[in-house]
Amino acid sequence: MATPNDAPTGWIAPRPAWPVILGAGFLLWAATVVVTFVTANPNLLPTIVLLGSFLVPVTFASWAYERGHGAHVTAELLFLCFVVGGLLGVLGASLLEAYLVRPSPLMYIGVGVIEEAVKLAALMVVAQRMAHRGARDGMVLGAAVGLGFAAFESAGYAMTSLVSRSGLDLVALVETEILRGLITPVGHGVWTAILGGVVFAASPRGRWRFSVAALVTFLGVALLHGLWNSVHGIAIVLTLVLTGDMWQTRLLSVGYLPELTPAQAHLSTALDWTGLVIVAAVGVLWLTLLAAGNRHTPGTQGDSGHTTE
Repeated sequence: MATPNDAPTGWIAPRPAWPVILGAGFLLWAATVVVTFVTANPNLLPTIVLLGSFLVPVTFASWAYERGHGAHVTAELLFLCFVVGGLLGVLGASLLEAYLVRPSPLMYIGVGVIEEAVKLAALMVVAQRMAHRGARDGMVLGAAVGLGFAAFESAGYAMTSLVSRSGLDLVALVETEILRGLITPVGHGVWTAILGGVVFAASPRGRWRFSVAALVTFLGVALLHGLWNSVHGIAIVLTLVLTGDMWQTRLLSVGYLPELTPAQAHLSTALDWTGLVIVAAVGVLWLTLLAAGNRHTPGTQGDSGHTTE
């Protein structure tokens, strides 16, 4: 059994890679944006989309790998979860949502259930051959699948924002990538990390098993996901309930969202961001408590990076 004392005298732990990835990646993305503005070269647009969409997810996947201390997680497995797991999740969610989701008050809850289910299925497919699994392994690999999903999803949003009625809108593309980069760390990666940790804990080796805790966790993260997607609509409804005129209230009562006044738009935006912060805080706190509870369980690693099994 390896221990921190087995390290040779003068051994220095490697520096974390994620700050380099984030710093260098951001400079390259910013340089590409500037050159594209100056030269109006459309051939650089795919580079902006790819760098902007994948920079933050890759950075946080690296951070999770370096800080998560999963005893049985290799760099190759992390890569497969990010790319293969993330892409399988996006494809599966697109198919199921196209056939199963219909406009309704619970539409976003349904989206949350579908996307968390397909991300979990993708994680299980990629990690099926792991001989040993621990809760912290599930958190690290679950985060990788969720962040991969977010990266591919953000690329889609970036491409959609780029195309406008008047042509290619580079400003809208940059704004979309900045916004998606800010919210990515507290979304898909957190939810799938929570679910992965609980499912892996119930299935330490061999066939997958689902405990009551795993089912409750799935419903919980799906609800968080659904609330995250619903926050914008909830903010508009709350704004109209609190400040709406009679005509706005009447339209709302028959299922229509009336146009907001400038003052109402500001209030709605404030409520929107407040809701996102609350949902994000719940998810991050949940993941933090789960990680703390499994910090010293068998099969995890200590701060030195050595297996304590």
